[in-house]
Amino acid sequence: MHLAVFGLTISSTWGNGHATLWRALCRALARRGHRVTFFERDVTYYAAHRDVVEPDGCDLCLYNSWQDVLPAARAACRNADVAIVTSFCPDAIDAARLVLDSAAGTKVFYDMDTPVTLKALERGDDVFYVPADGLRAFDLVLSFTGGQALTRLQKDLGARRVAPLYGCVDPDVHRPVTPHRVPRALLSYIGTYAHDRQDRLNALFLEPARVLPHCRLVLAGSQYPQDFPWCSNVFYVRHLPASEHPAFFADARLTLNITRGAMAELGYCPSPRLFEASACGAALLSDSWEGLGQFFTPRREVLVASNTGEALEALDISDADARRMAAAARERTLAQHTAEARVGDLEAALEAAGHDVDRDAMAAW
Repeated sequence: MHLAVFGLTISSTWGNGHATLWRALCRALARRGHRVTFFERDVTYYAAHRDVVEPDGCDLCLYNSWQDVLPAARAACRNADVAIVTSFCPDAIDAARLVLDSAAGTKVFYDMDTPVTLKALERGDDVFYVPADGLRAFDLVLSFTGGQALTRLQKDLGARRVAPLYGCVDPDVHRPVTPHRVPRALLSYIGTYAHDRQDRLNALFLEPARVLPHCRLVLAGSQYPQDFPWCSNVFYVRHLPASEHPAFFADARLTLNITRGAMAELGYCPSPRLFEASACGAALLSDSWEGLGQFFTPRREVLVASNTGEALEALDISDADARRMAAAARERTLAQHTAEARVGDLEAALEAAGHDVDRDAMAAW
């Protein structure tokens, strides 16, 4: 297949989770014989932190304005078996109009931020990347979130056919490495600052740091405010390229996953960090959310904490138990949560949508 994708970014991992996922998917798609053209608006904040210029497995088309790229975008859609518009694509409305009017085989909207989308709709806010008439015109709507989110995409936005396409990992990029630091940090965390994660970050990371002042904790991520309540034993890395994630995970006994508020509320929205960390052989500690057990078995493959006391109990795990849990989580990830597995899910969803489109066309005829 030839896929034309209109997305947020694949060239920079700064302040977003889209790029790492698309890099993994494109590599897996290429290994299965598919071809991807990825359209990305060249914005200054990603250009300043661009860590990939020629992504593996896809042709990247950087553009300055929609009018500039329109001829190339038209040609790509005309020749595409699949055309995909993603959430937070800066030109999503124009891209959706182009895709829906094109001869592309299967027309897809991929909401990589479903909880954010649905929460904005609840508030009555405009969602700049969703067409005015919703998502009913697309042949298929993919969602980063499963569970009740799929029903709500149908009910609230008119999606006719929905399927989950969860996060994933490329095990060639995220893999175990030898720790750089001895002794290792007690706990690590990677995440862009988000207000709706702050309460959980306080309870599961900063409060344990205060209770255990003799232990070293490490936090990596961008956009943290100047008034963030740092502790003296918390070390900060402003931006960590994906290439440095394996070493970061290796340098701590456990690594923490914290889910954004809207995502935790909906459930069934695993952060790709869980898959990346487990693929690197890290022992996992996660906040609690509905559906977590669908991806990792609590107490066997992941420790779960809802408050500071539970986080401190998790941090007291023995080295042997941490190693056993990390090995079990890595085995689960390599079996079920790789980009190769997700591409299989994507192919199945596209095939089902194609059959439905054919049936609709026959019924109309």
